[in-house]
Amino acid sequence: MGLLVFVRNLLLALCLFLVLGFLYYSAWKLHFFQWEDSNSVVLSFDSAGQTLGSEYDRLGFLLKLDSKLFSKPAPMFLDDSFRKWARIREFVPPFGIKGQDNLIKAILSVTKQYRLTPALDSLSCRRCIIVGNGGVLANKSLGSRIDDYDIVVRLNSAPVKGFEKDVGSKTTLRITYPEGAMQRPEQYERDSLFVLAGFKWQDFKWLKYIVYKERVSASDGFWKSVATRVPKEPPEIRILNPYFIQEAAFTLIGLPFNNGLMGRGNIPTLGSVAVTMALHGCDEVAVAGFGYDMSAPNAPLHYYETVRMAAIRESWTHNIQREKEFLRKLVKARVITDLTSGI
Repeated sequence: MGLLVFVRNLLLALCLFLVLGFLYYSAWKLHFFQWEDSNSVVLSFDSAGQTLGSEYDRLGFLLKLDSKLFSKPAPMFLDDSFRKWARIREFVPPFGIKGQDNLIKAILSVTKQYRLTPALDSLSCRRCIIVGNGGVLANKSLGSRIDDYDIVVRLNSAPVKGFEKDVGSKTTLRITYPEGAMQRPEQYERDSLFVLAGFKWQDFKWLKYIVYKERVSASDGFWKSVATRVPKEPPEIRILNPYFIQEAAFTLIGLPFNNGLMGRGNIPTLGSVAVTMALHGCDEVAVAGFGYDMSAPNAPLHYYETVRMAAIRESWTHNIQREKEFLRKLVKARVITDLTSGI
């Protein structure tokens, strides 16, 4: 009798294991194929424009952070199949590519490269760090630790030369938009990839000028002066997948949807976008130089200049407080590591 009960319980446990295994496998397969499925739902929003789903609260914040949430195989950069990508083709910049087909096609026809380097692509485990521009980096002597990562991402025009002790000397990707790009060619690192984050249609037009070595027009709607030349050959230039801007804004941070258009307080900072990108493409993610301490108005705003924290004004495009809460959740859940403890 005891043997029969044991066999029955064993069979029940085995059936339960098989059912759970099938459900997990099915969910994974659906997750994997959803990125390029033209019939898939891109995002779901309620009447207030917030994302719907059991993982999120009514304000659009993740209730529980788990690295598995970022396992979707979203490509880092646009490639020549970009027009098939359902998640971005219905949104205009910065959240998609709608209306930019001809410009992107023209750029990619010259750059012809869509991935990282062969050496980085072949790694079985990629360790990445996003180096922010915050003053919290100063005098921390983290340079050697930063350089130890496989992929070092820097943002906009943050300099390296002269600050190596604190920020390292290695740059794998420099992500920027036209107004944030270095304007002096000698400032660019020799071995880094130049990555455009397109926040408006003019940004793609600017990159076409750069790639084709055409004259950049100052009347193309830029809000400040932009670089007229980038000392990179076309194969060293990439276009960041705008899905990371979309996901950071609406799915992770919970910013106002605003009908999928750029509006007040719904544009994530480049730092949060880069973190979102890394969560998709890296096995380990760290940050350094993130965080603004508004309670210390005399603290340096950036590690490379004397401007103080008090210079920050309320941003029309960003919601710094929301982003800070998002990043804190990532750190608290140990999804990312904050080397400078500024978040």
